[in-house]
Amino acid sequence: MGRLIVVSNRVSAPTDPAAGSAGGLAMALSAALRKYDGLWFGWSGETVDHFTGEAKIEDRAGVTVALVDLESQDVDEYYNGYANKTLWPLFHHRVDLTTYERSYGEGYERVNRRFAEVLAPMIEPDDIIWVHDYHLIPMARDLRRLGITNRIGFFLHTPWPARQLLVTLPHHRRLVESLFAYDLVGFHTREWLDLFTDYVVTEARGDVTGENGLECFGRVVQTGVYPIGIDVEGFIAAGDSALGRRTYDRMMSSTAFRSLLVGVDRLDYSKGLEQRLVGYEQFLADNPDMRSQVLLLQVTPISRDEVDSYQDIRGRLDSLAGRINGAYAEMDWQPIRYLNRTYRRDQLAGIYRAARVGLVTPLRDGMNLVAKEYVAAQDPANPGVLILSRFAGAAEQMGEALLVNPFSREELSEAIKQALTMPLAERIRKWKALMQVVRDTDVSIWRDDFVGALKAVKIVGDGGAPFHQGANAHAA
Repeated sequence: MGRLIVVSNRVSAPTDPAAGSAGGLAMALSAALRKYDGLWFGWSGETVDHFTGEAKIEDRAGVTVALVDLESQDVDEYYNGYANKTLWPLFHHRVDLTTYERSYGEGYERVNRRFAEVLAPMIEPDDIIWVHDYHLIPMARDLRRLGITNRIGFFLHTPWPARQLLVTLPHHRRLVESLFAYDLVGFHTREWLDLFTDYVVTEARGDVTGENGLECFGRVVQTGVYPIGIDVEGFIAAGDSALGRRTYDRMMSSTAFRSLLVGVDRLDYSKGLEQRLVGYEQFLADNPDMRSQVLLLQVTPISRDEVDSYQDIRGRLDSLAGRINGAYAEMDWQPIRYLNRTYRRDQLAGIYRAARVGLVTPLRDGMNLVAKEYVAAQDPANPGVLILSRFAGAAEQMGEALLVNPFSREELSEAIKQALTMPLAERIRKWKALMQVVRDTDVSIWRDDFVGALKAVKIVGDGGAPFHQGANAHAA
């Protein structure tokens, strides 16, 4: 085959492949791009006064990247607007936070078209193209309009919304129709794929064809379930590094023999952070004899602070953490350490290993890799317990976690107590089962399964712009 071209909103190829701060997804895609002499295309993160229509080509640790600058209006309408104020809340079932403005939709269409116009001349006949996430849903449609007939795949990293919610989006049909310009559309879980299929069949009057095909809008698209994972060996090595071990030692020392609970989430209303703190508060109220024996470390880097809803949740979390500490703290102990900063991957591995309980309780999440990182970081002889929201995509695979409804403070409180009092033999049994899942869904397996399925798509043609009929896609 030709090159692999990865397209994403931002290019995250690491400048140093050995850096402990590099994420598993970036490392896996970078490895694939080096293998196939590929290209990573996306927004540079920079703004300019006038869009030039040109890309800056760089080499990052052996990966060729093509970076495009956007105008400030593009960023406001496409990224802050349609992507983060419209699609993100809608795809996470938060219609109450969804903003529908015509200018946002226009900016989204304009940036996707501009990306396609810059990328198209770089594409060679045998290249395959892999587009990532909700920012770039129309990308294949715009490339097809420019005459690109290569195989193009799309992977959605978020949930897909229920049909009854998606139809609240103006021009929802046009958005879904643009996905039929791809040859393969992948999701993390069967639930997200089933919701997509329900819209196509019920709302758009399409048909299921073959094992994993959908026919609608005069085209056929292949679909599949590809649960993403982490770089397992890389994450274990990060925890065993000098900084990982030093971080573990610091955490064990600073907790002063208390049981550490940990949550690591970027600041977002979908992560269930307020509900988590309220559930922990309920645990403190329900178990006065255990109060000074526990400590919650909540690591929450700030994100998207240009968006009003994110500013609001930051203020509410600051107030809630302060209220709980004020109500329950003693002179030598406070129940919550709430940190708004980012840590390296090796530091996080050390933190996870020191934690008796991992709290991963989003209200809605495409997968959630923190759950898998927490499991991978544990000491096999004395592992911690994962408490996982049943509404995270990871719950479909990780049934040996303590699955909870994050909207119920009582259920969270009871799960925390169960995790803290769980016998060692049960903790080891659960951890072994979860660790097998983590290994079976390593990020390199996810990458190779998707790329392999996209390569297997067969072009059958329709007399105009080609459409494709694929081999059966991998399903979890």
